[in-house]
Amino acid sequence: MVVSGGMDSTTLMHEYAERIALAVTFNYGSNHNAREIECARWQCAHLGIELIVVDMPFVGQLFNSSLLSGADAIPEGNYDDENMRSTVVPFRNGIMLAVAAGLAESRGLHHVMMANHGGDHAIYPDCRPGFAEAMSHAISEGTYDHITLLAPYTNLTKTDIARRGAQLGVDYAHTYSCYKGGEHHCGRCGTCTERRQAFAEAGVADPTVYDESL
Repeated sequence: MVVSGGMDSTTLMHEYAERIALAVTFNYGSNHNAREIECARWQCAHLGIELIVVDMPFVGQLFNSSLLSGADAIPEGNYDDENMRSTVVPFRNGIMLAVAAGLAESRGLHHVMMANHGGDHAIYPDCRPGFAEAMSHAISEGTYDHITLLAPYTNLTKTDIARRGAQLGVDYAHTYSCYKGGEHHCGRCGTCTERRQAFAEAGVADPTVYDESL
């Protein structure tokens, strides 16, 4: 499974923990990468799932995205705002899933999992249902064992995920979302806004520490 250390992939990993043989996370130079990876390590250790960290420095060096350009470059607002398109890392999920497919075939595993969800569809093309279907077909056609992509949260909302995670007993204090990458969540970037709304709408206590001084 591709795991970031954020809410979505952490919830999916807890839900399918008994089926997950290996988790992989990527160090690609985003503002919040280090904090996400720390959370991914904690969650995988908690569940007893092996985690591999793959370094992809070329993404930060060659790709254009505010997510790779420092905290000050991150816009504030909601995911459906036009300015949030600057946070797209071109074909990020495609690249990560290609690596995950190679790992799966090397380990004799039959599926690759990702935790895209409905709230991502507005601005992230590599999170939409069409991408997931096409990528699953490509992975299957490109592997001897016809490995498939499982993306069970594709049509769920962030609120659905928070509610499901609460039922599973997920410790969301050990997840990280903020695109600015600070010690505490900024509370105002797109992913912080979505995180706050998800907990509130799900009626789940939000353990996140937000930096209200920003």
